[in-house]
This record gives sequence, structure tokens and C-alpha cells, in this order.
Amino acid sequence: MPTKFILIGSGLAGGLLAAYLGRRGYEVDLYERRADPREGNIVGGRSINLAISTRGIHALEQIGIADEALQHAIPMRGRMIHDKSGALHFTPYDVDPKKCINSIGRAALNTTVIEAAQRYPNVRVHFNHKCIDVDFKTATAQFETEGGRLAVRGDAVIGVDGAFSAVRKSMQRKIDNFQYDESYLAHGYKELTIPPGPDGSWQMEKNALHIWPRKSFMMIALPNPDGSFTCTLFWEFEGPRSFASTKTDNDVRRFFDEEFPDAVPLMPTLLEDFRQNPTGSLVTVRCAPWYYRDKVCLLGDAAHAVVPFYGQGMNAAFEDCVVLDECLKKFPDDRERAFAEYFECRKENADALADLAVGNFIEMRDKTASRAFRAKKKLDHFLEAALPGVYLPLYTMVTFTRIPYAKAAQRARLQDRIVYGGLASLSILLTALLLFRLVAH
Repeated sequence: MPTKFILIGSGLAGGLLAAYLGRRGYEVDLYERRADPREGNIVGGRSINLAISTRGIHALEQIGIADEALQHAIPMRGRMIHDKSGALHFTPYDVDPKKCINSIGRAALNTTVIEAAQRYPNVRVHFNHKCIDVDFKTATAQFETEGGRLAVRGDAVIGVDGAFSAVRKSMQRKIDNFQYDESYLAHGYKELTIPPGPDGSWQMEKNALHIWPRKSFMMIALPNPDGSFTCTLFWEFEGPRSFASTKTDNDVRRFFDEEFPDAVPLMPTLLEDFRQNPTGSLVTVRCAPWYYRDKVCLLGDAAHAVVPFYGQGMNAAFEDCVVLDECLKKFPDDRERAFAEYFECRKENADALADLAVGNFIEMRDKTASRAFRAKKKLDHFLEAALPGVYLPLYTMVTFTRIPYAKAAQRARLQDRIVYGGLASLSILLTALLLFRLVAH
């Protein structure tokens, strides 16, 4: 009898993992608490687009669905910075103009991975099944359904059910010495919309990620295939200017007129969107271990939720699928060892990404508007072009390579020490030469 996996969560990573396991010949039952997303059941106020880059594309390529998934994606070649004055500054992501991140629709990508999984006859998908508990000794998941409670037993349960994972909560309750930490930013987020122009076209540059950096907060916008942009305001929950203090339509209008004057004319549904869309929280989740014997394992946000500011949450979860698949291939008869090796390989990289994502929030909201930041980016691109394969900017390593996140962060720190140390030494040398000439004369 082939091994039977019970997967909890048919989001992006759950669908892709089901395809990987199905391809390897396992029996797979994938359970999702929501209705089938292909029937238009998208939660309002959740980002309808995501940024997929090298790591995520590689994971799709391995299962043969990258071209299918990317056919409606929009390449974004850099950041378009919007000053308060309305002035625009474009900063490319990489010295190679072909390197870009891709804005892709959540619903379309979710449909693609679920349908890829269902091409395998050994994969079954069940919607409207809410996981309420997991018995780790027997790999049995308990569900609430429209028809009542249901218990399903397999050989292993994998939690791919997001930052507020029911599988992980069961691990917290039942596993001794399970380490868990969650931290929230003081900022929340709210989804807003820039609709298409009257002729259906994009009202701003479509091949860019738009950022309105305002020191302690910011707004971003990503293009959609229908000509619209999904905007996200990242703003403090509390304070004199915050979500809490902005209560009326006049408050909202005044705030946007002051901070984002070039965007307001493009946002006819601003007040309705602000009122109706929920204010979301931004959480980082760290836990260990991600597995229990050969019975239970966590993947994606369930194991390591990160804030969205590096655009790597989905890419990291897809990379988890690749690594877990490789470990199961390496140890086909020892699932616990496969789970353990997957955890050892991914844990330090997930922790590194969590730190990078928080750091990039500070960069995006505060530094991108400064001339010094833009000069540093130009220096990065100069060194990357002058020293191909030797010098790689941190953003390039994270987004356009598959270098492990922890190694990328370590290499970037070393490069910065060398570059800034070299610049400091050059400055001292030039000053010394200048003083020598003055003394000589």
C-alpha cells in the first residue's frame, strides 16, 4: 500500500505540495476549510496579487506548470517611487533588465496548482472541511463539515494551513518543549484599489512596483491583468495619525490628500474600500520543531510566516515543497528522517528570511525616498556589472537566485564590510594625499 498523506490547507503551497506528492505516487487527500476557490470564493480584503520570482518559478517548473501559471503574470522591473510632490523615481531591481519579479493573481495561481494536483488520480481534494484537531500518534485529523464531524486517518498529516495553522496549534498543545513565538508589527494593512482607466488600460506604469514611502508608513501598488492596481496601505494601528485615529470619511480624505495626492484622483472607490475592507495584522511566526516523528509535518506559513515586505512568503513556501520532495526522495523508507532533514535544511533559512522581511519594511517605507539609498543601489548595480558572479546585491541574491536565505544574508554582510571598508580606506588615502600636497607646497 502506498503511503497516505493528509494535507490540511489547499492554498498556494498546499495545492503545489499535493502535486509533488501525487507525482511521487503517494495517496494524497487535501482538505480545505473554505469553499472551492475556482467558484469565486475569494476572501475580500486579501491581496489578489502576489510577487513570484526565481524560487517560486523554479518550484513550478519542477512540476511542469510554470508557463501555465505565468501566462497572465505582469513583470515588474523595478520600484517606482512616488514623492509627496508627485515626482517619480524609477529604480531597477537588477542590472540585468530581464530580471524582474512578477505580479500574479492569487486566485488564478491557486486554481493552477490545485488543477495540477488533480491531474494525478491518487490526489483527492475536499473543500468545506475545517480541521479542528490532529491525533499525532495515529496521524488522524478531525474535521467539521456541513454534515457533522469527520475523522480521517493517514500515515502522515502535513499542515499547510497558513499563519494561524490548526495543525501547529495541535502541536503547541500536545508536544512537550515545542517552541513557538509570534510577533506582530505595530503596523496593520488595508487593501485599496486603483481601477483601470476608461479604456481599460493601466493608469500608472504597469511594469513596476509602485511605492509611496512616508518614513513611518507607506502605500504600495501592484498591477493586475485587468488594468487595475491592488494598493496596500501599511500604517500604524495606534497613534495620533493611525488607523485608530482615522474614523470619518473626512479624516480618510484629508490623510490621503496630504500624503498621496497623486494617487487620490486614481482611486474613485477610496472611501468605500477604506470602510469595507478589513484592517489586517502583520505577523512573524517562528516555531520548532516542524515535525513530530514520522506522523506530522508543517510547511509554508504554518511553519514560518513572515511579513510580506520581501515578496518572499509564497516563494519560500514553494521552495519548502521542493526541499521536502527531495528529502522524501532521499529517504523513501524513513519518513521521520526525511522530515528531520527538511526541517534542518529550512529552519535557519526561514529565520533569516523573517529578519530580512522586517528589515526590508524599514527600507521600503523610509529609505527608498532618499538620495543616499538610490546612490547605494546604483553602486550595487555598478559593482554587480563590474564584478559578475563575484559581487551580488542582497536583493538580487534573495529574489533572482536560489542561494539559501541565510547564506545570502551572510554574504551581503561580508560584501558590505568589504565595500564600505574599501570606501573608507580610499577616503583616508585621498585625504592623506591632499594633505601631503598641501604640506609639500
